[in-house]
Amino acid sequence: MGWTIGVDVGGTFTDFYAANDEAGIFHVGKTPSTPANPAQAILSGLSDLCERYEIPLDDIERLSHGTTVGTNALIQRTGSGVALVTTKGFRDLLEIGRQTRPHMYDLQNDHPAPLADREHRIELDERIGAQGEVVRSPTDADIDAAIDAVIASGTGACAIGFLFAFRNSEHEEKFAAALRSRAPEIAVSLSSEVQPEFREYERLSTTVLNAYLQPVMWEYLQTLEKGVADRAPDANLGINQSSGGLMSVKRSREFPVRTALSGPAAGAVGAAHVARQTGRRNIITLDMGGTSADVALIRDYKVDLAFDRDVAGFPIRMPCVDVETVGAGGGSVAWFDRDGLLKAGPISAGAYPGPACYGNGGDQPTTTDANLLLGRLSSRGLLDGDMGLDPELSRKVYQPIADRLGFSVERTAHGVLGIVVANMVRTIRTISVERGHDPREFVLMPFGGAGPLHARDVAVSLGMHEMVVPAAPGIVCAQGLLVSDLKEDFVSSRRFAIDEDGVKVLALTLEELHDRAVEWFDGEDAPQGGRHVQLVVDARYVGQNFELAVPVAGGSTLSGTDVPNAADLHAAFCKAHDVAYGYSSDTDPIEIVNVRLSASAKLHEFPDKPDVAGDPGTPTPRDRRPVYFEAHEPVEARIYDRAEMQPGQRITGPAVIEQMDTTTPVYPGDVAEMTPDGHLIIKINKEGTA
Repeated sequence: MGWTIGVDVGGTFTDFYAANDEAGIFHVGKTPSTPANPAQAILSGLSDLCERYEIPLDDIERLSHGTTVGTNALIQRTGSGVALVTTKGFRDLLEIGRQTRPHMYDLQNDHPAPLADREHRIELDERIGAQGEVVRSPTDADIDAAIDAVIASGTGACAIGFLFAFRNSEHEEKFAAALRSRAPEIAVSLSSEVQPEFREYERLSTTVLNAYLQPVMWEYLQTLEKGVADRAPDANLGINQSSGGLMSVKRSREFPVRTALSGPAAGAVGAAHVARQTGRRNIITLDMGGTSADVALIRDYKVDLAFDRDVAGFPIRMPCVDVETVGAGGGSVAWFDRDGLLKAGPISAGAYPGPACYGNGGDQPTTTDANLLLGRLSSRGLLDGDMGLDPELSRKVYQPIADRLGFSVERTAHGVLGIVVANMVRTIRTISVERGHDPREFVLMPFGGAGPLHARDVAVSLGMHEMVVPAAPGIVCAQGLLVSDLKEDFVSSRRFAIDEDGVKVLALTLEELHDRAVEWFDGEDAPQGGRHVQLVVDARYVGQNFELAVPVAGGSTLSGTDVPNAADLHAAFCKAHDVAYGYSSDTDPIEIVNVRLSASAKLHEFPDKPDVAGDPGTPTPRDRRPVYFEAHEPVEARIYDRAEMQPGQRITGPAVIEQMDTTTPVYPGDVAEMTPDGHLIIKINKEGTA
């Protein structure tokens, strides 16, 4: 029997989801993360999981991994030194950028310093024209001099970004070949390979980021790959991309920048899978872990993608799951600002020492401590009791805040949770209300270790009426890695009008990209039955600065005959423009600036469970305890073990449902029902709230 395992590394815990389709079973596991060496937690946790559930290591067929190594390297500035070789006259482009400020009204906030120091930015006397024609070729002497400067810089990586290289990569490839011949120890990134698109600044920035991460990811992946091979020699290792698909270890070494949002992307993909299982087409996700919370929009079971993102203040131009992040997690610290107002986050107690109740020496009041004081968490602890919690330590760190405010400890803790909820609500509004979507038309899906604890207050604040809590909320990112497809994106930057001639250009471009996709499918040994290609164009009204992504066609294969006529393309763009901006024009001319083809191959199928037959009865509570659902007084709540619940069973609040990876409060009057796949559908009854 073959096993597939998803592993997601978070700031506090490393999560595992192991599934065996033939046997129809799955197992989940969590182990504390090891930030100094993330591979250590993965390898030790894998061994523990297999030993606990008697999974033969030789039976592991695939291990999919969501990594935060690249993200952390960017945030902490721990990547490699980078030299940049660019077209003569463009040395300072990284600093000039778009001449915008990070925050319009904050004159003190500046962009982060470029990752390539100015003395390590080298100009090469070359030029490619806007149509891809060679205007000026670099001489051998010029190339040798530039390589001398790269070597003299002492950096471990080199980014190569020439003007209009996305139309003609000849000069980049020539310089890269010469550099690799003379200095094979230097990691090399070419803009024409990393992201061959127009917009020079974003392309150059993305290439520099890729070079910056290459040595770090190379070392990490080498350690991980060797460790996995020693333990599970038959396992195929895949790395999750920011776009929500898997790539090989070889590709992730070449393009580590694609992993910048690897973890949040896996969570969104896992949430989309749960949405299909529960028949909820439109979902707002709330992935709340120990340090931060990620929110995303899922429409018609599909995760929205963005092509321009900032990671740690650096612009990245490539397909990424459209996720917004806020510093609100189980470890978020409550503190007083200089204005005397109480804040919660983004400061975090981290994985160690963590919240005060962990008993590891933490001395700051956190979100987890507040939940423990309010009875929403049990002193029995986390991870099925393997990680005990001490409420007296929580009370000790919250008492000074309560004294300063003149409140009880419990009311103070409830107020802190209100601040955390407000922060998350504000972030959800940015991806919903501010983009023309009414959150009342969506279902909230909380996951992560802390998501279900706070989701009900978030939903009520947004006017939402229903929540879906996945079967294993703390493991959704790891599960998402199992249902993620093998994926690669291809792009061609060409500017042409949407008319009869433009349709012909689009058809020819599609044929070229499709040939590249087929070559990639074959190179990755992708299953024939699960292959899919999706054609998307980036289009805009003539005169606009920015474009919209418009889906055009999709299927197992595509050809030029699948391209719609000009009128249909025009109508599709107008529809997308109307959704994004609230208006469109049927007469204004439209142009295409990028043609994209996304190729994916399905690797894993989760069979749907049959509907429940007969009356499953009523679950039996294992305990009762006072719980503060509101600030002033507790109510007695029944405590249930989710592992003992059966599909079809219902629980009416006040209640608390506990499980290994999270805790879900069911507020007074709310009703939670378990689906055949083990998910909880919670109907919110606002009038029944105590």
